Amino acid sequence: MKIGVVGGTGTLGKQVVEILRQRGHEVRVLSRHAPDYPVDLNTGAGLGHALQGCDTVVDASNNPSQKGAKATLVEGSKRLLDAENAAGVRHHVCVSIVGCERDLFGYLRIKAAQEKVVERGPVPWTIVRATQFHDLIAYLLGSMARLRVVPLPRVTLQPVASAEAARAVADVAEGQPRRGRVEIIGPEAADLRDLARTWKAITGSHCAVLPLPLAGKTARALRSGVLTTDHPDVRGTIPFATWLKGTAAAQHA
Repeated sequence: MKIGVVGGTGTLGKQVVEILRQRGHEVRVLSRHAPDYPVDLNTGAGLGHALQGCDTVVDASNNPSQKGAKATLVEGSKRLLDAENAAGVRHHVCVSIVGCERDLFGYLRIKAAQEKVVERGPVPWTIVRATQFHDLIAYLLGSMARLRVVPLPRVTLQPVASAEAARAVADVAEGQPRRGRVEIIGPEAADLRDLARTWKAITGSHCAVLPLPLAGKTARALRSGVLTTDHPDVRGTIPFATWLKGTAAAQHA
């Protein structure tokens, strides 16, 4: 198969690319700075050429800024789907987030809006939702720890290794469009504060993890586990602590 991976240089995308190539597929990396297939979802530049001949497209694009996310993920998805339709792409795989439909806050709302664009678009589709990646949690905690004090609210998460999420995305990309969702979560649910304490113990950080009380509807939802699911299609096997120890060992090797 010829498979295009939009955002193929990101944390998830580059692993999807590697897995699909190992499985014998011809994979094109599509991103703003890709040497062979540069594309810009904000303008549509490069999409026609990059998608020509592709059977399937995986959209693993991301934009962390609130303003930029809407332009890339919502308006950009419309341009991408139109270009896929013109190129004869037969399967669009959208990477999303477990719980985004709950309308909690900005970025999740944008991901939910992106999903609606995909559902209404002209290309047969599958949406793969994942919980937060171990990589993201470790990065956020590391950034906050520089301040020596890490205030955190109670949030129930069930993080997954990005490698396991990438494998699930690759499996979906090889299959037929489902016009439905596949959800992947990690093996263990945990409070964010407990994850922070685990991170602190393994990394040797001297930061102080402090409670940050939050009230209101959104806070209650985050505590109740709105960002995970009781009925996943795929459950990862690598706990946060195991992943973190492996990462720390690799960095010191």
